[in-house]
Amino acid sequence: MVNFVYLIGDKQTRECVVVDPAYAVRDILQIVEQDEMTLTGVLATHYHPDHVGGSMMGMKIQGIADVLQHTQVPIHINQNETKWVTRTTGVSEDSIIQHSGGDKLKVGEIEITFVHTPGHTPGSQCFLVNQRLVAGDTLFLDGCGRTDLPGGNPTELYESLQILASLPLETIVCPGHQYSALSSANLGDVVSTNHVFRPNSKQQWLEWFGH
Repeated sequence: MVNFVYLIGDKQTRECVVVDPAYAVRDILQIVEQDEMTLTGVLATHYHPDHVGGSMMGMKIQGIADVLQHTQVPIHINQNETKWVTRTTGVSEDSIIQHSGGDKLKVGEIEITFVHTPGHTPGSQCFLVNQRLVAGDTLFLDGCGRTDLPGGNPTELYESLQILASLPLETIVCPGHQYSALSSANLGDVVSTNHVFRPNSKQQWLEWFGH
């Protein structure tokens, strides 16, 4: 799957959060420890098991439930994703903090803005921090999240992509998977080269990418 897991932290206060800790949870936590940081939370872009853990294609994937076995930290998700996350991971709502688009979270002195980008799933969200966009599966450097899985909606994804395209063009896009040669790129380049931005209307986009 070539998933990306991101750690966002403040080097002064030594606090950090982790985005989408799936698969090698012990390795992720070891990196936090080696960097002499303290994990204070988990940010989840969406409910799919390759991002939060659970069962997928007959395999059990590590994820947020495994993080909680090691350290009790809040799991930050979009409020529209709650039932999907609890069902997929078995994590109880007591461990979850539900957010709306526009909410902000401070990690030390670093501020993270939650951007609700439905379409791939109802509660898909991206995170804006220090001119970087952690985009999950909403936007890749080449392509975007699929909409034919439970909770997907092509119209909503089109609208979410327009929101992202309106961000400053120097914003660095950090996707949820490496589906391209580069691991990140500035938004201006992504908008100019990614085929999902070629349609000039919602109707045309739906004709190309709807199902």
